[in-house]
Amino acid sequence: MKIGHFLRIALLATLVLCSIACAEEPKQVAKPKAKIVATQVPVNGPKVTFVELGSVNCIPCRAMKKVMDSLELKYPNDLKIVFHDVWTDAGQPAARQYNIRTIPTQVFLDANGVEYFRHEGYFPMEELDKILKQKQVAK
Repeated sequence: MKIGHFLRIALLATLVLCSIACAEEPKQVAKPKAKIVATQVPVNGPKVTFVELGSVNCIPCRAMKKVMDSLELKYPNDLKIVFHDVWTDAGQPAARQYNIRTIPTQVFLDANGVEYFRHEGYFPMEELDKILKQKQVAK
């Protein structure tokens, strides 16, 4: 076997192995390993606590503020909304607690404070309504 032929085979094998090893895995929202319990959920409180993790300086987060305001008016008894600005010292513990990767991130907790759904990015009102209806949140 000639050296040139051997080098071409070695180069091809290296390229194939690198493309396999370097392939980016699909992005999925990781489910928390431990049960996340909200410390601010009252005993006879709302059916759902909607935790928004973002920043007042983030453009998609500001768009979510309008959605949160609408939700607060639409579901005053069944929904509690909690906002944490994770770009501040006060918001950093919440970012660690909920193990966020990007902002905005929405975390939905049931009446017992257990996470039942999570979303990353802007979340339109129509889609939010579907998630809230899973826990019988109604107008």
